[in-house]
Amino acid sequence: MVRIPILRMGDCLLVTIQVDMQDQTAMALQEDLSDRIAATGARGVLIDISALEIVDSFVGRMLASISGIARILDATTVVVGMQPAVAITLVELGLSLEGVRTALNVELGMELLRRARLEGSLGR
Repeated sequence: MVRIPILRMGDCLLVTIQVDMQDQTAMALQEDLSDRIAATGARGVLIDISALEIVDSFVGRMLASISGIARILDATTVVVGMQPAVAITLVELGLSLEGVRTALNVELGMELLRRARLEGSLGR
């Protein structure tokens, strides 16, 4: 089974999905990422899906699930690099990815995470 690498960048984790997501790979990513968030205390998760050309409903639900798990563990998730065909497919499948923040690219995603951290620190 393919494992997707998770890189730490300060208080954020970066996941770059370079392979077609099979169900087992998506499940392993969910488990690995939740473990890493808990172990590192990461406040942000950036998931780059720019290499994904197709997604199915399972992968779409897994992205939403990963975001929900991260939120419970006090981390903000941003999905970046979604190709238009992937966005169209998700909408056609009825998956709005509620609660998942998105950005066009990694740079904009990191800015979104930075702003979310600033807003979060004001409320404490």
